[in-house]
Amino acid sequence: MAIPTSHNKDAYSMVLQAIDEGTYLPGDRLVESELAERFRVSRTPVREALQRLETQSVLVRDGRSMVVSSLDHDQLGELYVVRAELEGLAARLAAQHASPEEVRVLREMVNKDVALLGDPQKLSRANRRFHKQLHLASHNRFLIQQLEMVHRTMALMASTTFAVEGRDSTALEEHSAIISAIENKDGDAAAEALKFHISLAYEARLTADAEAGYGPAAFRKFQAE
Repeated sequence: MAIPTSHNKDAYSMVLQAIDEGTYLPGDRLVESELAERFRVSRTPVREALQRLETQSVLVRDGRSMVVSSLDHDQLGELYVVRAELEGLAARLAAQHASPEEVRVLREMVNKDVALLGDPQKLSRANRRFHKQLHLASHNRFLIQQLEMVHRTMALMASTTFAVEGRDSTALEEHSAIISAIENKDGDAAAEALKFHISLAYEARLTADAEAGYGPAAFRKFQAE
C-alpha cells in the first residue's frame, strides 16, 4: 500500500527511515519499482537513493537486487567499541557545553519514557531520540556527524535489547545517571556513565541475538539500542 510522501523528505531519507523503523530488515530485498510506488516518487530518485545507501554500506548488491545489510559478530563488536568512545566523548562535551534547558529536556525525556516500560518498540524509538538529543548537547558538529553514521549502522540490527528481560528499566536508570553527571558538569563521570551504559547495551545485544536465533520470528521486528 502506497503512503503519502512528505515534501520535506527526499527518497533517500524515506528509505533510510523505513530501514531505521524496521519496515525493512537485514536481508530484505529493496525493489526500485515497489519503493517508488510506496513513497509516491519517480524511480530515478529512488535509484539514486539506493546507490547512495550502497556506498554507505547500508545496502549490498545481490545480483541486480539491493539487500539491506546485516552485521556479523565481529562487526557488531567493532561497532560497539566505536560507539562507546564517540558517545562517551559526546557526554563529556555535553557536561561542558549543555545549556540548563538542554539538560532539562534530557531529564524530561527519561521521565516520560517510564510510561513506555514493557513496550520494546516504542522504548527503542524513544531511546534513539534520547541519544540524538545528547549528541546535540555536545555542541560539536563533527562529532554529531560521526555519531549519525554510527546510529545509521545501528539500524542494521534486527532486534532491540529492550526486549531482553529487565533491560528496559535498567537502561532508563543508566540514562538518568548520565544526565546527573552532565547536570553536575562532571565530564569524566558523564563519559564513564555513558560507556558503562553502552557496555551493558552490548551485553544485552549479545543476549538478544542469541535468543532471536531460535526464538519467534516476531522478536526480530524491533530496532536496536
